[in-house]
Amino acid sequence: TYEWLKKETPQDARVMAWWDYGYQITGIGNRTSIADGNTWNHEHIATLARCLVLPEKRAYKIIRHLADYVLVWAGGRGDDLAKSPHMCRIGTSVYPDISPNDPTCQQFGFYQDRTPTPMMAKSVIYKLHSHNKAPGAQVNPKYFKEVYSSKYGLVRIFKVLNISKESKEWVANPENKVCDAPGSWYCSGRYPKAL
Repeated sequence: TYEWLKKETPQDARVMAWWDYGYQITGIGNRTSIADGNTWNHEHIATLARCLVLPEKRAYKIIRHLADYVLVWAGGRGDDLAKSPHMCRIGTSVYPDISPNDPTCQQFGFYQDRTPTPMMAKSVIYKLHSHNKAPGAQVNPKYFKEVYSSKYGLVRIFKVLNISKESKEWVANPENKVCDAPGSWYCSGRYPKAL
């Protein structure tokens, strides 16, 4: 999967995935990850969570400013769908509009018969994870296009369509970075103005 990223995506590609996979995306795939295990900024992780658990249309309006691709683990036990209730709670801790009046995200999950709740069924993470695998689970072809699936479908990568080139250029411009001191290696990124 990560070799595919290295060989089949542009060098300046930005890959959105839950933070767990950030080091592999950067270290093996040689691509920019939106977050990794060293992302200490809770608000940033909450923003990533927000992108993954919001309904597809709302999420896409944010994702198109941040990423060129979205990578999801879809292999069962411990995959992104299993982690998604935690994503919802993390996102809601900063953005209460994700799950209004429900900070523990009780409405984001599955019923006992394993069918998704309405909130889960509308989420980006569910649609990307279950695209063309579960009844009614499909991504909007105006927003995302599946470009890679590993041999057994454990990892799936979707291209984000119609990305904001203005936002991508703004983020890439060194003048828009904030460094802790002149010439420092520690320069935190900032979100594009559109967000």
